[in-house]
Amino acid sequence: MRTARLGRARRAAAALAVPLAVATAIGTVQAPAALAAPAPVDVQLLSITDFHGYLQPYNDAANGQVQLPDGTRLTVGGAAYNAAHLQRLRAGQRNSILFSAGDNFSGWPFEVDAFGDEPTIEVLNKLGVRFSTVGNHELDVSASNLKDHMMKGRCFGVRDVDSCFTDSTGHRFRGAKFPFYTGNIVDARSGKPILKPYNIEWVRGANGRRIPVGFIDLTVPDTPVGSTSYQPGLRSLPLLETADRYAAELRRRGVRAIVANVHDGGTAGGGFNACANPSGPVIDFARKASPDIDAIVTGHWHAGFNCSLPDPAGDPRPVIEGLNHGRLISEIDLKLDPRTGEVDRSATRSANHPVTRDIAPDREVQRIADYWTGRGNRRAAEPLATQTGDFTRAANPQGESTLGDLAADVQYWTANRGPAGRADLALVATKPAQGSTALAADLPVAKGTSAGDADGRITFGEAWRAYGYGNPILTVGLTGEKIRQALEQQWQKGRFAPLAVSANVRYRYDASRPDGQRVDAKDVLIDGKPLDPARTYRVAALAYMLIGADGYPALTGFTDPYRNAPADHEAFVAYLRAHPTLTPAPLDRVNG
Repeated sequence: MRTARLGRARRAAAALAVPLAVATAIGTVQAPAALAAPAPVDVQLLSITDFHGYLQPYNDAANGQVQLPDGTRLTVGGAAYNAAHLQRLRAGQRNSILFSAGDNFSGWPFEVDAFGDEPTIEVLNKLGVRFSTVGNHELDVSASNLKDHMMKGRCFGVRDVDSCFTDSTGHRFRGAKFPFYTGNIVDARSGKPILKPYNIEWVRGANGRRIPVGFIDLTVPDTPVGSTSYQPGLRSLPLLETADRYAAELRRRGVRAIVANVHDGGTAGGGFNACANPSGPVIDFARKASPDIDAIVTGHWHAGFNCSLPDPAGDPRPVIEGLNHGRLISEIDLKLDPRTGEVDRSATRSANHPVTRDIAPDREVQRIADYWTGRGNRRAAEPLATQTGDFTRAANPQGESTLGDLAADVQYWTANRGPAGRADLALVATKPAQGSTALAADLPVAKGTSAGDADGRITFGEAWRAYGYGNPILTVGLTGEKIRQALEQQWQKGRFAPLAVSANVRYRYDASRPDGQRVDAKDVLIDGKPLDPARTYRVAALAYMLIGADGYPALTGFTDPYRNAPADHEAFVAYLRAHPTLTPAPLDRVNG
C-alpha cells in the first residue's frame, strides 16, 4: 500500500517537473499551454443515511431539529426539503453522485411502515439516488425480499393488500431504480456475497474522458444477529479485511479514486461539522483501512460529524456521517487528476448541510409524501376485528395481563403456521427491567379518538400501535432448564419483570423463596405435562428478547434458530384477520 502511495506522489512530481524545467530555461517566457498541467476534474459526492422513511417533516428534537455549536436549534427535515436542497447543491455540478449509506428502510412512521417501505422507495427514486449500501434494516425481512421485492418489484401475497401497493402515480410498485450493494454480508453456507460488493461510477473530464470512481459498500457486522435483522442464513465478514481486499481489486482494475460507503458509524463532539474526540467502529476502521481509500462515508449511529483523519500512510481523508431521518445532507468534493484518476487529497473538502425549511419544498416530492400520509390514514382506520373485553397492560398481582397473554398467543399461533417452525410455547417480556416491551398501547373496548374506531372495534392503526416494534418472531431451541432459569430471571434489579406465556402453559412461583429457587420445574406445565429440564423445547419469542436485550440472559443460550414468521406488527394483523372476534382470556396462566 505504501508503494502505491509513493508511486502516486512520484507521478504527480513528474507531471509538475516539465513546466518547471521549461520556465527555468527560458526565464520569464511562459511555458507553452500544451505543457501546463490540466485542470482537475471536480466530483461532488452527496449522501444521506438512516433515512428510515421519514417522508414528512417533524418538529421534535430527535427527528426534526439539529443543534448548532452555539446551542441554537434549527428546524430541519422532510423529504420535500431534502429534494429542494439537493437541487441547490447539484446546481452547476457536472459530476454529482447522490447515494445512501444505508438504513433507508424500517420506516417507523406508520404511513411508511404499514406499506412495507414501498413509499420510501418511491421518494428515493424521485430524489435520484444512484445506489445504496445495505444497512442492517435493509435486511429486516430477508435478503430475498430486498433483492426480489424492493429491488426488482416482484409482488407477494395479494397486490395492494400485502405488497405492490398503488403508488402516487396510480401504478403498482415496481422496485428501486437504483441498486443496493454489500461486500461483507454473505450467504452462511456458500460464503458468497448476497449482492455485488462494490460499484464503479463514471465521471467526465473537460475533454470528455471518462474516469472511474469506485465505491466499496459495507454493512454493520452484527446484522445477521441483530434484533430486527436477525437472519440465520447470513453471516458477515470483517469490515477492514473486506475493504482492503476490494480496494486492492479496484486498483487492479484501474480505479484510482475509491470511497468506502460504510453502514457502521461513530461519534464526535463539537457539532455536525466538527470532530472533537472521535470514537466508534468507523473511526477505528478509518485509522486502519487501506490508504488507497480516499474518503469514508458512514451511518448507523444516527450521529453527525465531519472528520479528517490520517490513513495508515499519514495522509488525511474525510470521514463523515450525516445524522438520520433526513436532517442532514453530507457532501464530499473531490478533485481528480484527469490523466491518472488519482484524488488530490489536499484539495478534498467535506461538509454536512442542514436540511432547513427556509426554502420552498419540492412540490412533486411533497405530493408523494402527502399521498402516502393520506393512504396511511385510511389504512389506519380499516377495521380488523371486534373485541368483547379490554386488552390492557395492567397486571394482576402475579404479573399477568390480558394484553400480555394475547401477545404470547399471537407469537405461538404465528410460529405454528409455518412449514417448519413449530413451537411448543411462546414467551413475551411485558415489563422488563431493561430494554423495552413490545406491548406499546392498550386495546380498550370503548371507542377511542382514532378515525374509524367504534365500541368493540379494533382498527388496523390500533393494532399496529398496541403490539410490536418491527421485531421478527423467531422459533428457537431452549432446554427446559433454560426456560426455568428465564422464569427465575423475572426478578431483576430489585423489581419483578414478568414474562407472559402462551395459553398452553401454566406455572407457579413462590416469590418468598431465595433468588434462583422461586420456580420449580415440576410446577411449570406445558400442554399439561411438567417441564423436563433435559428436553429441548421450541420457543417462539421476539429476537430482541432472545439476544438478551430485555435482561433474561438464560434465553441467549438458544440453539437452532428458525425464522419463518413475519415481524410482530404483521403477525398481529394476520392473527386478527384470522380471529375476527377476540375475548380476553382469564388470567389463570400464572399462580404466584
